[in-house]
Order: sequence, then C-alpha cells, then structure tokens
Amino acid sequence: MRWNPILIRRPIRSATLESRLLGLLLPGMALLLALSLWLTRHQAEQAADAAYDRSLLGAIKGLDLNVSTASGGLSVEQPYALFEFFQLAGDGPVHYRVATDNGLVEIGSPDLPLPPGALRPGEPVFYDATYFGEPVRVGAYQRPLDPPVGAARMVLIQVAEGTVARERFTRTFVRQVLWRDASLLGLLALAVLAVSAWALRPVQRLAQATRDRAPEDLRPLPAEDLPADLQPLVATINTQLARTDALVAQRRQFVDDASHQLRTPLTTLRAQLDYALREPDPQRLREALQALSHELDHATRATQQLLLLARADAGRLAREPFDLGDLAREVALALLPQARGLGVDFGVEAPESGVVSAVGDRLQLREALLNLAHNALVHGRHGGQVTVEACADRQPGGGWSLGVVDDGPGLDPAVVRRLGERFVKGRGSRGSGLGLSIARAVIERHGGTLNVRPGHEGRGVRVTLDSDPKEAPWRCG
Repeated sequence: MRWNPILIRRPIRSATLESRLLGLLLPGMALLLALSLWLTRHQAEQAADAAYDRSLLGAIKGLDLNVSTASGGLSVEQPYALFEFFQLAGDGPVHYRVATDNGLVEIGSPDLPLPPGALRPGEPVFYDATYFGEPVRVGAYQRPLDPPVGAARMVLIQVAEGTVARERFTRTFVRQVLWRDASLLGLLALAVLAVSAWALRPVQRLAQATRDRAPEDLRPLPAEDLPADLQPLVATINTQLARTDALVAQRRQFVDDASHQLRTPLTTLRAQLDYALREPDPQRLREALQALSHELDHATRATQQLLLLARADAGRLAREPFDLGDLAREVALALLPQARGLGVDFGVEAPESGVVSAVGDRLQLREALLNLAHNALVHGRHGGQVTVEACADRQPGGGWSLGVVDDGPGLDPAVVRRLGERFVKGRGSRGSGLGLSIARAVIERHGGTLNVRPGHEGRGVRVTLDSDPKEAPWRCG
C-alpha cells in the first residue's frame, strides 16, 4: 500500500497549534525517555554489580582467612555462617572453589568457570559466567601460599552466586524509573496544553472579535493588548483591511458616478423619444431620430468606457511581447473614418513592423491609446492635425512610449490639474470624462505613467503612456 503525501500533509496543516506543539515535543521527549531508561538500566546494573561484587569479595576474604597450610598440606575450614547469610542475601545457591596452581588440590565445586584471563596475585577479578545452565556472577582471587605446599606456590579462591536477585533488583529499579518518567511526561504534556491554551487566549479573543463584526465593518483590529509577535500579523491584516476599505469606497464611488453618467443620457433619450413620438412633421421627426441616434452613440460609448475602466482596475494583465508600430497603426486605422469625417489630417509616427517590441497587455494598451486618439480627434482643432506616436529604446528590455499629439487648443487647465481623475471633463465637452482615466489606470498597472506635455512648437498637447516613470531620451517628441 502506497501512502499519498498530500493526504498526509493536509491533516498536519489543519492541526491546531496545541496539536502541532505536542506532536513536536512528545516524540522528542519519548526519545529522551527511552535514552534515559537505557542509561538508568546500565547504571543500575553497574550499581548492582558493584554491590554484589563487594559481597563476593567478602565471601572470598572469609574463605581466605580459613585457608591453612600449617599441617604441610592445604586445608579449608568452611565459614558456614557466612555462606548461610550470603545465600539468604543473594536469594540463591552459593558455590565456591579453592585450588592450588598445580591442580593437585581442589576443594568445593571443581568445575566453576575459570577467569577469562590471567590473574594477578592479590587482585580480585569479577566476571559473568554460566554454571549448570544458570547465569552466575563469579569472583576470583589468587595469592601466594605461605609456606608453599609441595610444588604448589599459589592458591586460587573462587566464589559464585546466581544473578536472579541482581536482575530482579535491576528490573524493579528500572520499572520505578519508567513509571516516574512516564508520569512526568504526562504531566508535562498537560502543562504544555495548559500553557499553550493560556498563551493563545489573545489569538482566540482576536478571532472572536473578528467573528462578531458586521460584514461591512472594515475598521482596523485593535493591537494594543496583543503579544509583540502577533502585532506584525495584526498590522498586516489592518493594512489589508484598509486596502479593502479603499477598494470598496472606490467601487461605491464608481457605481455612483456610473449611475449618474448613465442616467443623464438615458433621460435625454427618453425625452427625445417622447418628442419624436409626438412630432407629426416627417422632417422634424427625422431630425429627432438623428439626434436620438447621436445620443444613443454617446450612451453606448460611455457604457463601453465604464466597462473598460472596470476591467483596467481589476482585470488581470496578460503580459506578452507585441509590436509597437503595429499597435499604433491598428489604432490609426480604427479611427481613420472618424478623422476623415471631421476633416482632420490623421497620421502615424511609429517604427516599422518587427523593429521594436514591448511587453505588456496589448488589448488594454490598445483601448487606452484609442481613448487618447479619440479625445484628440473630438477635442482638437477642426481640420487640424492629429498624430499617433510610438517609440522605444532599441535595447532589449528597454522602455517604450505610446501617445497622441494634436495642434488644437490644448487641455482645459482644470482638467490638467486633475489629470486622470474619473468623470473630469472640460467645459463644453459631451464626453463622459473617462478617456484619460482609462489610459492612466492601464499604464499605471504596467508600472508607467500618463504624461501631458505641449505639442509641436508649443501648440496643442501631447499625451503619452510611458512605461518608465523616469525621463528618457527615447520618449516621443
């Protein structure tokens, strides 16, 4: 069976902070507990060996005191009282062996396991062995015979006892330590839960305060009584709330202004339609229908501009390479019939196709440039000149500029002071006041600026969409 890592990560990501904290602490604490138990058992075994080895050494010295060579041979008087006490303390049988180094004299258990290495005279050695299939602890001691007995010069004394009592002591000690550490681990887990619940109370209060808010309440969240590590989070949330509040206010203002802008042409259309229905003269009826058609064109363009402005504010930019010259010529061809109808000398100054390319949302930039060119045709000098311009830095990744220049009377100073604001238009204008707003919104989303300068020889006006806010020699004009 194969585990899906995505399914495993989801419960981890959705776990509470207390669960994550315990999930991180408890395995490490359990590992430390296991290591502590291993060290405790090792130390308990060493302590038990040391205690029982001292008992074995006492038994060896008791036997040694009862070894005699005064009769010319080797004799041992067994210390029965010592062995009986030793057996009771060790909870098992006790074995001993006394033998000479030549092997001729051997008293006690002759087949006790010998030490693993050579013994030094006067230095006791303790080791684990097996005797009749049972584990035993053996103490061995060798010393010179005084006087010697024949060819024997050394005597070996061994005492062995079973390890049952020692192992029982070790198990009992480790079990007690295990219960102690497990209890401490449980108490520590409860303490972690209690402390984390206390530490997260500000977060819970903040969450409750946020849940209790009305949907339209976008006031900043209070951060005075919160811990220092939570204040950056609340500050970020408050920043986002401020952005949302500004966006909601902008949307509300947009809806209000759009309603106002559409209500006026619709009211005019209603009045003109009522007039046409009452007019019996065919000639005046035709004039009323023509006026009605012009007003309908105005309402249609205002609606389209409102949609373009909404898309420029919230639409996603499709950044891709496009040809600057082709874009400028496409805009000029789209408005050429209108320019001819107005008697305007309409031209294009742009690099040849394939010479200069830029990166951006071509569709939105086309709409922005269309609005600039349309404004120049409508508000420029009748029979004057309007030129669509495109220029750029020839270096790869360089800046670029799109714009329109005319030789008309220029922009109203009131419009220049409020450049790019929505529904701002000069005196006598029948437009919606959205053309420059759309152009400004589009170029600012591309990281650039909308700039207004005088036209050729100081006449008219040049409005440009510049990709780089800084001044650059490649700018048109």
